[in-house]
Amino acid sequence: MKSKNDHRRFPFIIGFALAIFLVVSLTAHFATAQQSNTSLTGNWAVREPRADGTVRLTYFNLKQEGSRITGSIRVTQFYYLITDSTGGPEGFTITGTMKDGKSDRSVKYEGKLVGDELHIATRRRPDAPLTEMVAHRAHLGEGALPARIPPPALHKVPDNGLARTPPMGWNSWNKFAGRVDDATVRSIADAMASNGMKEAGYLYINIDDTWEGGRDAQGNILTNKKFPDMKALADYVHSKGLKLGIYSSPGPNTCAGYEGSYGHEAQDAHTYAQWGIDYLKYDWCGARTLYTDEEMPAIYQKMGDALSATHRPIVYSLCQYGRLDVWKWGADVGGNLWRTTGDIRDSWDSMTKIGFGQNDLAQYAKPGHWNDPDMLEIGNGGMTDAEYRTHMSLWSILAAPLLAGNDLRSMSPATLAILTNREVIAVNQDREGKQGTRAWKSGDQEIWVRPLSGGAKAVAFFNRAGGDAKVSIHWADIGITDKSHLRDLWLHQDVEWPGPEYSVTIPAHGVVMLRVSR
Repeated sequence: MKSKNDHRRFPFIIGFALAIFLVVSLTAHFATAQQSNTSLTGNWAVREPRADGTVRLTYFNLKQEGSRITGSIRVTQFYYLITDSTGGPEGFTITGTMKDGKSDRSVKYEGKLVGDELHIATRRRPDAPLTEMVAHRAHLGEGALPARIPPPALHKVPDNGLARTPPMGWNSWNKFAGRVDDATVRSIADAMASNGMKEAGYLYINIDDTWEGGRDAQGNILTNKKFPDMKALADYVHSKGLKLGIYSSPGPNTCAGYEGSYGHEAQDAHTYAQWGIDYLKYDWCGARTLYTDEEMPAIYQKMGDALSATHRPIVYSLCQYGRLDVWKWGADVGGNLWRTTGDIRDSWDSMTKIGFGQNDLAQYAKPGHWNDPDMLEIGNGGMTDAEYRTHMSLWSILAAPLLAGNDLRSMSPATLAILTNREVIAVNQDREGKQGTRAWKSGDQEIWVRPLSGGAKAVAFFNRAGGDAKVSIHWADIGITDKSHLRDLWLHQDVEWPGPEYSVTIPAHGVVMLRVSR
């Protein structure tokens, strides 16, 4: 038998149950929130705005299991797997490693969780100051690598008929790096057109990395704030009788972490042609996160085909640091030149290590296809004028591209004289396109010989020692058997034939360069 008060108890029981449910739910919610605020697990993003309107992104995809942290780190063109870790939210250290060709690359971060922010510090170079940054939680999957597009089957890309002599011009990276902009490029073009460089054969004004600004809704590549109108810039450079070059990468990102051409090769090539671009430097960088070195030929072939399909004459420069013996396949994928080394620095040691290391590659150079030991550092201040003359002489003997990397607007008369030495440039631009080789070596002294058209030869006597040195040589020892006409290309004067033996004193780190003709 029901009590007359039962109907009054029912709402009370329901209310009490709801209250219990809310308490349990809130407790669970707060426990979950507390756990998320005390765990490193999740996807984290560091967004560092750049002055050009783009953002430098770094992603940390972390999973914390006790004192062990696993996951990945993606920064600019690099993608690291975390291979070592210590600590937890209150203080941790993680080390990421990635395969870079045949070697490993690593990065180390230290940090701690502060509220719902990840406070992180690292050194971007071993000798660099500590860089501190703050990461916030990002959407799951943000920063993940794009799906891998399988490389195409290999075939031979037709020769584009360009660069029948080594390209000559200027590149922005050595002097300006990420500071290059529209105004700088215009003023460099003005200088090249008016200071005698254009008349000496310099033609290309090449913009390196950091011009990119992402893509529009249709996937078309955009410029950033530094380059408001690339077509207008190309038109201006063309109005000076010069040509404009640009830079990209077959990876999702470029070396500096800007937008690469991955998955947009044909679209980007079409855009470059519409802008009026005449030269493309294509830098491997971000592609190594998706492809192995052995896949390089197929990946570079994609852009070779894309450039060919535009029907615009665009010189194709492969920049992948000499890996996979690029000189053996660079021409087959449409390349006009290919880097044979890592990056040059403005120092005697760097320049000589690169330049004097090119001897075995001579057989692969020919009109339209050149070994590229990197850009010129002449005038950037790290070497003496004598060393810069050695730089210019060696690159000319090597039939290497002559791409100045200094500020053409403010160089000294001595620097301009080195860059515009017509007689040395004539060696570099010889129409037969045969690269020179080492003919003689004794200690720190070397003699390099380059065959020239008409039966002539360029002979460079190099002194790599820190003091003056005298070199004596029998002409026959370096393949010169007949009495010849001698011309000193740096003194700009004829040299009397000395007979079967020649002796010359070479200054420290200097060169004596002769043209030997019948």
